Amino acid sequence: MATYVLMFVNDESFRDRSKDEVAEVYADITRWSEDLERKGVLKGGVELQPTRTATTVRRVNGTMRVSDGPFVESKEHVGGFAMIEVPDLDEAIRIAKAFPGGVEVRPIVVH
Repeated sequence: MATYVLMFVNDESFRDRSKDEVAEVYADITRWSEDLERKGVLKGGVELQPTRTATTVRRVNGTMRVSDGPFVESKEHVGGFAMIEVPDLDEAIRIAKAFPGGVEVRPIVVH
């Protein structure tokens, strides 16, 4: 079995939709995750607060700097992630395709 992280990528504009539309998106996500939990595939994951709540800490010329906001300026951001355990990349992609939004699929590093 292989472990992958599915990073949910969005532009945060879905929060501007009507309450009913947002509720429908969350209902779809809940059904998706509950199905993976029943199958024993989902190993963990969370939704992240909006990027306006981010704080970035990075080394610049040997000094640690703290700044408000995400690490990079981008239209799309990671809104959450899930960790799954599946036989191979093809299965990880199949699962990602069933998510109601954009997903970046990455294998984890095993040392």
